Amino acid sequence: MEGPKDRPDYSTWNHSSLIARITDLERQLHSHTTEYTAPTETLSHQTPQPSAPISDGHEPGIPLPDSAQNPKKRPHSPPEGDITKLPAPARSVKNNTPAKVERAFDPTKYSTRYIALKFAYLGQQYNGLEHTNGNTTPLPTIEEIMWKALRRTRLIFPQTTSDLEPTERGERVPLRPYHLYWDGCEYSKAGRTDKGVSAFGQVIGLRVRSQRPNPRAPVEGEDEMQIDSESTEKEWDDVADEINYVAVLNRVLPEDIRVLAWCPNPPPGFDARFSCRERRYRYFFTNPAMSPTPGPAGFENRAQNGKGPQAEFREGWLDIEAMREAAKHFEGVHDFRNFCKLDSMKQIDNFERIIHHSSIEAVNPKTNPLGYVGKAGYQAKEDSIPEPDLTTPDTVSQSTPQVYSFNLHGSAFLWHQVRHMVAILFLVGQGLESPSIVPELLDISKNPCKPTYAMADDAPLVLEDCIFPDIASGSRKDALNWVYAGDRVSNSKNSAKGDAKFGLRGTVETIWTVWRQRKIDEILAGALLDLAVNQGNQSPEDMDSKWKTAGFSKRSNRGSKIWYGGNEADVGGNYVPVNRKPKMESVEVQNAKGLRAKHRRMARIEAAKAPQV
Repeated sequence: MEGPKDRPDYSTWNHSSLIARITDLERQLHSHTTEYTAPTETLSHQTPQPSAPISDGHEPGIPLPDSAQNPKKRPHSPPEGDITKLPAPARSVKNNTPAKVERAFDPTKYSTRYIALKFAYLGQQYNGLEHTNGNTTPLPTIEEIMWKALRRTRLIFPQTTSDLEPTERGERVPLRPYHLYWDGCEYSKAGRTDKGVSAFGQVIGLRVRSQRPNPRAPVEGEDEMQIDSESTEKEWDDVADEINYVAVLNRVLPEDIRVLAWCPNPPPGFDARFSCRERRYRYFFTNPAMSPTPGPAGFENRAQNGKGPQAEFREGWLDIEAMREAAKHFEGVHDFRNFCKLDSMKQIDNFERIIHHSSIEAVNPKTNPLGYVGKAGYQAKEDSIPEPDLTTPDTVSQSTPQVYSFNLHGSAFLWHQVRHMVAILFLVGQGLESPSIVPELLDISKNPCKPTYAMADDAPLVLEDCIFPDIASGSRKDALNWVYAGDRVSNSKNSAKGDAKFGLRGTVETIWTVWRQRKIDEILAGALLDLAVNQGNQSPEDMDSKWKTAGFSKRSNRGSKIWYGGNEADVGGNYVPVNRKPKMESVEVQNAKGLRAKHRRMARIEAAKAPQV
């Protein structure tokens, strides 16, 4: 082996000599890699060919199982030393193993059953839940990812073939990109979430493949009674003997989409949309909502548009009690046309919705997130007492940053309704509107047309749960028999039925990795923020010298910082109250325009279907 003294001094070489040397080393490296690579390994590392955005077979957009994600490790690391001293490469061994032929899958050999699935997702990386065929979106939809996972695991068999699809003229053309079909799957969904919105209890109903054997066909001379008697000899458990739908789907879904449970026996006539009697939303926000303006300027700017005691808060801090007063006005049966976005193509004329519960609550940092750590079964040592939290007081003071959530339970919701409701609450919390603005907008006789105000950001909104109660009992509690990941199943012969929660790549372990990555990002950003704030001059009077030295007219023109739930506040001129903003056209006028546009569209379709003369 050559030492450092034996190696040439590359600093004295010219440009062409260096290029020639690099080329020679690359050839030697290639020969060296070939020698230490298994003969069949090169086949598994070939670059996959691009495919259509949505296809019928194995989908490139869905992660493979762990066994397929990790390539084979090479036998040994190459020896150290000068690469020119390596021995000559060995002769490659010809691989005579025939290529594996994928078996054809015949859906008719399998039975099916109707189930409900409960799943969760973090929506920031997706273009909402609902997928529209032919609509190219910048991000994938949740339905697209779920459809791919169900197809890849051979759990659904849409009647539309993988090669042809029907058109509006009744013809069949090759399947187009960004098209997917649920025909024959009896598919339904409980709620449609917008782009960026998350869900912790989204529910769908559909017909899927089952493990239950198909009944044996009678042979000649055998009656059906004899077959029935044979089938009863082997009892079938609808849960213990069934496919572990939670584990099967989670193995191919992205980490930020997790199936949480499945219901083996939805009631007759179950529809995830129409059987859902209550939907629960949470909207998370911080207080202060935005970076507080330091020094006297924080109060002077807030006082420009503040009303009464709300102006006592520094700019950036929310008046939580005023928001709670406003939120209570939402409860009951109201017409929410001034708290939604109207889709005139759907011709909606009933905007009454029932709100069972509306509140604003502080999120306890000791129990959320990961409040289970330290409880029974999670201690560091047996019967150990966790270290007391010295940084979080039992009661949160006004000077301590805190996380809150707006909790909303209702029978059903209009398009963008929750984000409009939250936007008004934020205006109240910033002292820009009085809590009375909520009942004023709910009074349709006084405000028949919606003011043009901005709705809240999408990212903090979560569809927390969908409730399917027993209507006969009169209870609002969910009555579906959910089988959650990790539930103990009686008479289960498959160990996977009980380890889909804490086992390798289990539900909890996967979500933990997602949480920890984002928690570290939060810690790093918080440490950097504290460092930037504590550097330099710490005098509150000098923190905003430009504001302090500016004349009154310039201070008035600085503009109001208005926050709508996002990471930054909008800066504009003097704030215009909601009841003074421009009004949209009435619902009747908008629906009439939408109906005319719908008729023109249908006429164009009919003209296209007509035979050409």
